[in-house]
Amino acid sequence: MSDSLRDGLARNYLAGSWVEGDGGARLAVEDPGTAQDFIDVAMAGEATLARTLEAARASFERGDLADLQPSARGRLLLRVAREIRAIKAEGAEILCRESGKTLDAARDEFEEAALYFEYYGGVADKIEGKSIPLGPDYVDYTIYEPHGVSAQVVPWNFPVSIAARSLAPSMAAGNATIIKSPELDPIALALLGTALERAEVPAGAVSILNGIGGDLGARLVASSEVDQIVFTGSVPTGQAILRAAADTVTPSLMELGGKSAAVVFADANLDGLMESLQSGIFFNAGQVCSAMARVLVHRSIYDEVVARAVSLADGLTVGHGLDNPEHTPVISATQLSRIEALIATAGQDGARIAAGGARLEREGHFMAPTVLSNVNPNARVAQEEIFGPVTCITPFETEAEAIAIANGTEFGLVAGVFTRDLARSHRVARKLRAGQVFVNEWFAGGISTPFGGIGKSGFGREKGLEALYNYVRTKNIAISLRG
Repeated sequence: MSDSLRDGLARNYLAGSWVEGDGGARLAVEDPGTAQDFIDVAMAGEATLARTLEAARASFERGDLADLQPSARGRLLLRVAREIRAIKAEGAEILCRESGKTLDAARDEFEEAALYFEYYGGVADKIEGKSIPLGPDYVDYTIYEPHGVSAQVVPWNFPVSIAARSLAPSMAAGNATIIKSPELDPIALALLGTALERAEVPAGAVSILNGIGGDLGARLVASSEVDQIVFTGSVPTGQAILRAAADTVTPSLMELGGKSAAVVFADANLDGLMESLQSGIFFNAGQVCSAMARVLVHRSIYDEVVARAVSLADGLTVGHGLDNPEHTPVISATQLSRIEALIATAGQDGARIAAGGARLEREGHFMAPTVLSNVNPNARVAQEEIFGPVTCITPFETEAEAIAIANGTEFGLVAGVFTRDLARSHRVARKLRAGQVFVNEWFAGGISTPFGGIGKSGFGREKGLEALYNYVRTKNIAISLRG
């Protein structure tokens, strides 16, 4: 990373300008693959936040995005997509170092961010209202209006793509947007500000701020200047945000995580299952809200699936993300300790550590790929989100039992069904308590398929056309023609 780039990205992107933090406050950013600091960033405080809120409100009132022709907004988003691709190589190296993920995964994340802007750029002029028939003496119609200022709190596991996932539809709908970056890996997200700047997004329409989550994020979502809150992250933080939103009655969109289960029947393609297991729980060191955290396996093939899972986990290559291994570090020492503590409870609940189960003795924050077998559905490791490379395998006897176990947590983000029986796949998918169900391939779908949860996994939907309607409010206009 060049010195000029290092200095530029270490600041906050406020209304089209790059600014230092309040009082010179800085935040160190660590490389999880080495456990060493490699950069620090300017932390936004109360004064910077106040300026940002003022700039966002002014931009919205001017109609910088809302008053553009929808097709012009679409073209603006397409320019952003092009600029994201222009910085992808440089941004991927930064993201790899600060988040711990592989270089290839980091490139894919920037590419996905560009695709979000292309997708919503293509539908910005297709947010259409309705005409409602009330008889010859009336004209009645609905229109969709932007909320105003959208406050978006972005998590650390996929900071660039998740920011794009919510920013692109927010801009397409005409909102002004403030993004609070994750303190663990804010640098690549700051680079997104460079793409916005180069695409000539109006000043004030988008700002990206660094800061400690418990302070800056809380102040942002509690502000009366915020008209919408978008949050992706943990359940406790989401609950705290919702309490703040209740005071201001601010509409919110919540994606809070999960404890997702794959139901594997006796006729499943086990080679395909192992491919899904590798991407579903070991990709990004399991730090994925929709990870394959639980695998429920029919008793007749249970031993074979456990043996295959152990072989997979034990055979993964491990290393720094820059080397593109199959298994990478978790984000921090704190996260590593939390994963270890949860695994330590598994034996108390009768589970067996079939593979892994401990940190790896090497530089960085590495957790061994872990397979837990004979996991009781009510055990802590089967009920709590571990957010690490740990999968829990549990046997079942009947379809009804499998569905009951799969639905037996407080979460409901995604689920999966592995079977060659088409009728059964439809039947079970309809009964699983989840916002999205994958059949025979974990992470099937894409940016055009709606994504979101139920229960403690949150509410509202991101991705697809359905997401657009989270970023607008409906207004009805009823006109009497009687004079």
